[in-house]
Amino acid sequence: MEGTVNILWLILLIVTVLVLPFLIHLLHRTWKAARSIERYFLEMKTAGFGIAGHTEYIKALDDTIGVASGILGVAGSINERSETLKTTLANRAEKLK
Repeated sequence: MEGTVNILWLILLIVTVLVLPFLIHLLHRTWKAARSIERYFLEMKTAGFGIAGHTEYIKALDDTIGVASGILGVAGSINERSETLKTTLANRAEKLK
């Protein structure tokens, strides 16, 4: 009985010695991958804050577009009135000849 226990302990010791370095290697690879993922998330966070900081100007651009639309309406009105002025001044110039 004692010989069987010793053989089992010897087999378990050999398996442990052979498997333990492989398990340590796998754990080390997992740890390195987790650190890499953490660095990528930090870079993504920094990029996200940069994007958020640059997109705050979109509201100002929308306001500018709104003002520009109003200016275009006024410019069209001025253009129509300038045509009227041009016609009126041309008629007066012909009368003066």
